[in-house]
Amino acid sequence: MAEDTSGRPPQKQYDYLLKFLLVGDSDVGKQEILSELDDGSSESPFCGHSAYKTTTILLDGKRVKLQLWDTSGQGRFCTIIRSYSRGAQGVLLVYDITNRWSFDGLDRWLKEVDEHAPGVPKVLVGNRLHLAFKRKVGERDARIYASKHSMAFFEVSPLCNFNIHESFCELSRMALQRNGMERLWRSNKVLSLQELCCRAIVARTTVYSIEQLPLPTCVKSHLKSYSLTNISTQLKYTHSTRKGNGKKIKFVSTPTSPGSDSSRTSCVPRNSCTIS
Repeated sequence: MAEDTSGRPPQKQYDYLLKFLLVGDSDVGKQEILSELDDGSSESPFCGHSAYKTTTILLDGKRVKLQLWDTSGQGRFCTIIRSYSRGAQGVLLVYDITNRWSFDGLDRWLKEVDEHAPGVPKVLVGNRLHLAFKRKVGERDARIYASKHSMAFFEVSPLCNFNIHESFCELSRMALQRNGMERLWRSNKVLSLQELCCRAIVARTTVYSIEQLPLPTCVKSHLKSYSLTNISTQLKYTHSTRKGNGKKIKFVSTPTSPGSDSSRTSCVPRNSCTIS
């Protein structure tokens, strides 16, 4: 393979990097959860007493790379994992819905997490939903526990790949919000198809011409509402940006009666801005 001699740094394959811990007893199925994620690196670069994996998810149009650390499940973290947990940005607290003891032991894990990673977002995960016929932990009990400790809650099934991706997306969203990334992340999110269609139509017509389009009444009503909202926003922005320059802004009214020719040919809204 030819080497890159351009001198440019390699382009990153992600927009955000987050470090998450999976904690819980050794038999709750944390490795089952990790096995459902797309493979990145799966070999821990530090400690042999923990499992490590990376994966990349798409969150509102942004690529988020996750470094996932599965603790040994023993009562104590290994020394390196305990040090690493101080830099964790999120925690998945995992229990087995068929094992009441694993749920009752969550307080011990919460204490451990709060000691080494205080204040990080947490998601409570009830694993092995496909064994619900053997359930020993009620969903209502788990939701109450999660609400009490300000955690999001999911019941997942690695066998059916149910809620695995959703739980990591929710934890990623919580971590980005906590670290002040929400403003940057929201401004770049992917627009819906409806938003794109409204933007394209409104950009090529006026709010008064929408009624003549061969569209259903409900669609035309939505387009008019969208157009008026955007016009109002643009007028406020124009007024705020010109106010400091000492220039006056006045509104010029154009004829809009149905019988006038100007209403059919004019592409200027009734309340258009001119600067004198």
